[in-house]
Amino acid sequence: MFELKITNATLTDGRKGVDIGVRDGKIAAIEANLGGEGGEVIDADGQLVSPPFVDCHFHMDATLSLGQPRFNESGRLLEGIQIWGELKPLLTHEAVVDRALDYCDLAVAQGLLAIRTHVDICDDRLLGVEALLEVKKRVAPYIDLQLVAFPQDGYYRYPGAIELLERALDMGVDVVGGIPHFERTMADGAASVKALCEIAEKRGLLVDLHCDETDDPLSRHIETLTYEAQRLGLQGRVNGSHLTSMHSMDNYYVSKLLPLMAEADVSATANPNINIGIQGRHDTYPKRRGMTRIPEMLTYGITCAFGQDCMMDPWYSLGQADMLDVASMGLHVAQMTSRDAMRQCFEAVTSGPAKVMHLEGYGIEVGKKADMVLLQATDTIEAIRLRATRIAVIKGGRVIARTAPRQTALALTDRPTRLDPARVGPSANQG
Repeated sequence: MFELKITNATLTDGRKGVDIGVRDGKIAAIEANLGGEGGEVIDADGQLVSPPFVDCHFHMDATLSLGQPRFNESGRLLEGIQIWGELKPLLTHEAVVDRALDYCDLAVAQGLLAIRTHVDICDDRLLGVEALLEVKKRVAPYIDLQLVAFPQDGYYRYPGAIELLERALDMGVDVVGGIPHFERTMADGAASVKALCEIAEKRGLLVDLHCDETDDPLSRHIETLTYEAQRLGLQGRVNGSHLTSMHSMDNYYVSKLLPLMAEADVSATANPNINIGIQGRHDTYPKRRGMTRIPEMLTYGITCAFGQDCMMDPWYSLGQADMLDVASMGLHVAQMTSRDAMRQCFEAVTSGPAKVMHLEGYGIEVGKKADMVLLQATDTIEAIRLRATRIAVIKGGRVIARTAPRQTALALTDRPTRLDPARVGPSANQG
């Protein structure tokens, strides 16, 4: 007896026509023509069943605050930080909680069920920390929310940040964050990386630093982060976010850096929508794209992820919690257009960030959590191309969101009258 059966599904590894049986909130069986009764049966009709989307880089304390107290007219990172600094004294606990919950509702509808959010600790009230710890408890039944203690104004640059970061971790924040390139000097930035990694090692926590989010080809904090991961035995527990300076670095230097990252098992998170919007703002033409070197990292076996970073806040005025939109932007900016590379872009918003976050029980395998998304697509490439409709979002074997499949009625006399975008064009499964 299954609580839920999904029949005639296509899986992200290419298997077709399989049934998935769910029992006690976990995947109990995956096979063709699965016997046994189901409390609820969903006919996938050959469409894609994926593990849920994962965003391992976001700023939930700022989301949906667009225009408060003003708009970012230059589009630059530093103006966004300045606006956020103007907004922080005006924040209330209730406003942060309400905006975050609104965002989480949207995330669930898009099949986004795990989020790592950086929360600014450069506030003597630690208001954002308290608010998002409350949100974490409230959304726990349907979203795995992981918090990063993020000193937005600099670990050394902001008075009191050293104590505030420790207080945030004592309150239950999960991950140690930082922003070395925003410190007053390169030396202070390197020192902050060392100090933050030592805190994580002492407390047994993960590390995720905003690292080299700049167009400066001489920024070297990812090198320091890699060294500290190796020195302190933090392999597999450290993530470098943004890494946009690598876009401008000398190729010879990068040829040394990437093997060191692989050796230290340091993962990388690019934020394509934000990186392409913020970087290169000081350029005339040609303009740098700014996004880090994801294809090259993948060849070294480095775990890579795409994050959304921002939505309707001082840094980015668009977004809709759609990780397929993020995957599409990453695909285009990084020119990852081969069949295998496009599949890697789908992995960069699913299994890649799940590994960065150390999510337990993730994936479509027997014994894993029954967390899944039924997409109106027949494979992962088509899912990105179509920004596929999330027909059903499943958490612990329970359907928590449904969206009607997209279909258009055409008023034409010599054509079919109904158009399903997932059924148009050559087969997406071409090897």
